Amino acid sequence: MNFRATVLASSFVLLAALTAQNLSACTSLLVTKGASADGSVVITYTADSAGYYPILQIFPAVEYPEGAVIEIPATENRPAGAIKQVARTNHVLGVERNQFINTPGEYWVKQGFINEHQLAITESTFGGRTELVNPQGLINYPMLITLALQRAKTAREAIEVMIQLTEEYGFNSTGESISIGDTEEAWVFEVIGTGSRPLTDKSVGLTVWVARKIPDGEISVHANQARIGEIPDVPDRNSFFYSDNIKSFAIEKGFYDPNSGKPFRFDEVYGAIDAKSKRVCEARTWSIFRRAAPSQYFSSDYHRGKPDAEPYPWSIKPDKKLTLADVFALKRDHYEGTEFDMTQGIDAGPFGLPLRWRPLYWTVKNEQGEGDDNEYAWERPISTQQTGFSVVTQSRSWLPNPVGGVAWYGKDDTYTTCYFPLYCGITEIPLAYAAGAVERFSWDSAWWMFNLVANYANLKFSRIVPDIIAVQQELESYFMLMQKPFEQTMVELLKTDPVAAKRHLTNYSVSQGELVFSRWQRLAIDIITKYNDGYIRQDEGHPYPGTGDPYPDEWLRRVVKERPEQFKLPPSK
Repeated sequence: MNFRATVLASSFVLLAALTAQNLSACTSLLVTKGASADGSVVITYTADSAGYYPILQIFPAVEYPEGAVIEIPATENRPAGAIKQVARTNHVLGVERNQFINTPGEYWVKQGFINEHQLAITESTFGGRTELVNPQGLINYPMLITLALQRAKTAREAIEVMIQLTEEYGFNSTGESISIGDTEEAWVFEVIGTGSRPLTDKSVGLTVWVARKIPDGEISVHANQARIGEIPDVPDRNSFFYSDNIKSFAIEKGFYDPNSGKPFRFDEVYGAIDAKSKRVCEARTWSIFRRAAPSQYFSSDYHRGKPDAEPYPWSIKPDKKLTLADVFALKRDHYEGTEFDMTQGIDAGPFGLPLRWRPLYWTVKNEQGEGDDNEYAWERPISTQQTGFSVVTQSRSWLPNPVGGVAWYGKDDTYTTCYFPLYCGITEIPLAYAAGAVERFSWDSAWWMFNLVANYANLKFSRIVPDIIAVQQELESYFMLMQKPFEQTMVELLKTDPVAAKRHLTNYSVSQGELVFSRWQRLAIDIITKYNDGYIRQDEGHPYPGTGDPYPDEWLRRVVKERPEQFKLPPSK
């Protein structure tokens, strides 16, 4: 009788019929070792989705007996199934997602982001052709990523694991772009299903996929739009390869006409690119490229939907090699300094708020409820209030795995978060990052602390956010300053006492997370005390009401222009 390994099963269940608004909308930057200042391979991730409450987790290495399986329960569209378990899983650091709990469509998922071998995997959902979702598939994208981390040691091994799993057990998510990095290489693996079909129907394959390596010395980005373009006629397992059905299936379904004279591009054929996806997805790619390589003068034409504009390149060489601080900065962006700067304009309000409330797309109606026949869209930045957590991983070939692999972790909006290091082999996590739930505010929850501070700052963004950035930069600079001497000590300790070294790595990671959490608790109190009732308290000894905080002149001019008579005072006698 088979041993039933059900520990992970309930955590991997994801309802197939997710609504579009609940799908993750994320941004991933990949930096090869030749493009990073210290030789790290860097993978980044912003997990963006409404109501996303990430619970930091460790998925420890487990040994299973022969015949063990992961049970997958039945759904309306699919009978129960099982996935073969491996003899030993890797130690993985990741999150459990608590989202829309106690509501219709509730689900729990676990998703890893780095394992004990410094292998890092993140994603962004490109969606693509919705008719290609296979509700009968057993594997969704968080499960695919986690199983790859549990079973592989390198990026290439992870790709092979994901190919095998999706081809054997089917894929029930929409299209995914998956970032994969190890100590030497960075790859993107893009995958989508072939429509609803039983797992026994292998006539056209259960998935279509393509894998492409980032050339060393370059960076790449994907942000909810498929990014792998023209497919070479001959696959190369060392740099660019794909499923056998990638063209034949598209031709059979009418997605691609081989007589059109147009090149076969995976992104255009399977990614369902349109004006909306360009505007809210490719704009983020453009913004990272323009900031990493300003000398290359990337045009905004493509993401603004101008006819015949060229797509952005697959990868670019940055103007200078990127430091860890540079990567943090690239993840903090509202298109500042461009014509799309979200801190400017009437939509930013009097205090330059760079966030826009959902829905993302909207129309304008007159007093009679009639529209103007146009649809509009807010800009969608990299930094957004919908971020549940973000992570920046480093994989470093010159360091032993327990020290070389580190995930810099932050809760909530990248702009106002604070990253701290979590080493890949740690055995405990800071409790505040695993506490609480989305349904109720808690002073003991790091997620709620970062949300409290960020939401309060949204009231007067330009005034309050500098206080947050000051603390953020103070702590992140301290962590980066401490990184090298601490790691040198740990490398030496690993040679003589590996158990003690791993304990110190755990204690260090936990203590840095606790430091950030306690500092954010204090920051919340400081900000609420300082900015109160429209006044700014100048110092600890300054009595209320403090100094006034007037509206900016530019905004006042707009107020007067719109309603000049309402606010005008009569001449003094």
